[in-house]
Amino acid sequence: MVKKVEQSAWRKAANTDRWTEILFRALSSRVAKRWRFVSFRGTAGGEWRGIVDVLAIRKDTSRSDHALLKSGDLFDIVLVQMKGGSAKGPSVGDIDRLRTVAKHYRTKEIVLFSWNRGRRTKFQKLGRGAKWMDSSAQALFG
Repeated sequence: MVKKVEQSAWRKAANTDRWTEILFRALSSRVAKRWRFVSFRGTAGGEWRGIVDVLAIRKDTSRSDHALLKSGDLFDIVLVQMKGGSAKGPSVGDIDRLRTVAKHYRTKEIVLFSWNRGRRTKFQKLGRGAKWMDSSAQALFG
């Protein structure tokens, strides 16, 4: 008889967190030709401090109105928070923190990516009134 070894809760959570990011990158990279994704993981690959899990960045190639700046000198930035498994969505405090960071860096969007194994993956962007609106990788990074 083979014994099934149960994983501890923190190990399951860490595994789900890693797979959530892997799926986010895979689904986003299909359409994100010019975007680069920067992950903020700890030294051992686990979660790290801060409200932003991934930063999506690309060069802004639109014409600049600034006298000194040329096309490609500025960047488009998207903040991404990820939730996997049965993790609860961002709290009101989390949303306030995300908005404060977004305002500081003048980001284009705030994105929530959620994944529940065997059920769904979902892209949402933060709209007015702290409401998460369904979106897609194509709409966000295409």
